[in-house]
Amino acid sequence: MINNGWLEQATKRESPHVDERPDPEDISLLVVHGISLPAGEFGGPYIDDLFMGTLDSTAHPDFKILEGLRVSAHCLIRRDGELLQYVPFHRRAWHAGRSNYCGRRRCNDFSIGIELEGTDEQPYTKAQYTRLAEVVEQLLQHYPALTRHRIVGHQHIAPVRKTDPGPAFDWAYFKQLVSERV
Repeated sequence: MINNGWLEQATKRESPHVDERPDPEDISLLVVHGISLPAGEFGGPYIDDLFMGTLDSTAHPDFKILEGLRVSAHCLIRRDGELLQYVPFHRRAWHAGRSNYCGRRRCNDFSIGIELEGTDEQPYTKAQYTRLAEVVEQLLQHYPALTRHRIVGHQHIAPVRKTDPGPAFDWAYFKQLVSERV
């Protein structure tokens, strides 16, 4: 269930990296991402720290380039299926960057961003696919302009800049799970 833009089953973490959408009624795209911090490592606090604006850029050599970066996503799904939500869906999360979908730029304005803890190369877990399908079911029920045909990866809307969720993401399996629920 979604109440005031928040999923009831998610752990709520309010990111400071958020602002208002130009049109809060225009939620018509879902962007699936993949993230790990440090790259290829799972389970640590660093993704949460990044989205909350508290990442210590000295905690790992790879984090220096992230110093001062202001990013967020609506949700994060960890490897075990744990669901965290950082931004209510009616507000704009800062997940897509420079992006374009079907000729429309600035995808953050009209999209929901869901991060999966993972990499382009390592298979995502069954728990993540199951949780993602559950979330998608609720989003499709709540936002009429969002359809199962308007779900893309970050690589689809920013193909020169981004590769996630990458070849490790099984789109056919994910779409099958969504079709079974919707």
